[in-house]
Amino acid sequence: MTQTTFLPANEIRDRFSKAMSAMYQAEVPQYGTLLELVEQVNEETLTQQPELRRRLEAQGELARLSVERHGAIRVGSADELAMLRRLFAVMGMYPVGYYDLSEAGVPVHSTAFRPIEDEALACNPFRVFTSLLRLELIESETLRQRAEEILAKRDIFTPTARQLIEQCEAQGGLSAEQADQFVEAALETFRWHQDATVDLDTYQALHDEHRLIADVVCFRGPHINHLTPRTLDIDEVQRRMPSVGMNPKAVIEGPPRRECPILLRQTSFKALEESIRFAGDAQGTHTARFGEIEQRGMALTPKGRALYDQLLGEGRKQAAGLDNEAHQAVMSKVFAALPDDDAAMRREGLAYFHYHLTEAGKAAGAQADTDIEELLEKGLVEAQPITYEDFLPVSAAGIFQSNLGGGENAAYAGNANREAFEEALGAPVTDELALYAEREQASKQRVLAALAG
Repeated sequence: MTQTTFLPANEIRDRFSKAMSAMYQAEVPQYGTLLELVEQVNEETLTQQPELRRRLEAQGELARLSVERHGAIRVGSADELAMLRRLFAVMGMYPVGYYDLSEAGVPVHSTAFRPIEDEALACNPFRVFTSLLRLELIESETLRQRAEEILAKRDIFTPTARQLIEQCEAQGGLSAEQADQFVEAALETFRWHQDATVDLDTYQALHDEHRLIADVVCFRGPHINHLTPRTLDIDEVQRRMPSVGMNPKAVIEGPPRRECPILLRQTSFKALEESIRFAGDAQGTHTARFGEIEQRGMALTPKGRALYDQLLGEGRKQAAGLDNEAHQAVMSKVFAALPDDDAAMRREGLAYFHYHLTEAGKAAGAQADTDIEELLEKGLVEAQPITYEDFLPVSAAGIFQSNLGGGENAAYAGNANREAFEEALGAPVTDELALYAEREQASKQRVLAALAG
């Protein structure tokens, strides 16, 4: 009896992310232009900064730079979220982090489905920021019930996708042929549908409550609302976007430009206004899909994150209503309180680092010294910042708002409910900071074990 060879989950994820990119470029041609712009800026940056190129090569980051780092979708029910968890598990993607966007007036809470292991991240770091609509935050009981009824009637997964997910769970994987069928079937969940499932009046009522609610409830599926390439110079991409026909959002979200980038900076081109056919043949438009760009820096420890959150709050207050240039100037001034130096960030316990042997360390032979600081001073060990693989709730909400009319509803605020989200998900979410701490500790142990001889 022949044994079935299963395709590694990393390979399925790689195939899916490439198929998703091709589909989105076909649906939103402007996104292809964005990819070209980001690639051009990245090449120029690497040419101008050879030390950055060396560091990215050492970290294994260069090879995956051109892979879109994430997409985003929004679903309407616990059943949809739980099935998505099973779909992403086929590709080695697991729920990491809990994000309460109600704190910024957006009626969703979210997680990121992503690879977790170092090897999986190095193969393809694609992740999907996934938000669950919080119908309980809709004040009108009539509107809330109507939304629930609409969502209950749809199935966002094809029968083939459901069958292959069950097959993967039962047999422990998918063959190459099954994986290709899975990618094709799974893509249907993320595809754009020009026909709404509701009439214009229903759409308008949900839209008036919050544009995002209409986006989630009124279509056959959640449709991917953006994909995101990674740039090495987000300020330059933002500056050039108008020259290639794109209308950038007003302000780059997240921390300011730094010598040593931290966490995540994001911007986007404004969402497209797209023609829609409503039930009853009424014609209208819907605004939801856009192109986003991100620039990633180092992951911060709880101590570093607390300082970041404090500085971000101060900076946002001072920069409210300013254009991007003035906003960035204010943020740079405020963030001067956070060291802009890798060594200081590491010594002060503000960021996570990956430790590895230098060439001298590999040639040194057994060492009695087990003090990492001493080994760093001797040049036997090098510390590189660990790249932040996750998201920032305030930044995510800022992107959502800029592409959904800029509105927010204070009535939604302060409603974090991780327990309810995990119940809907059918599993706990992994704490992202714990993952970074484990990666740092494991790298230290590997270095010390290698030097112990």
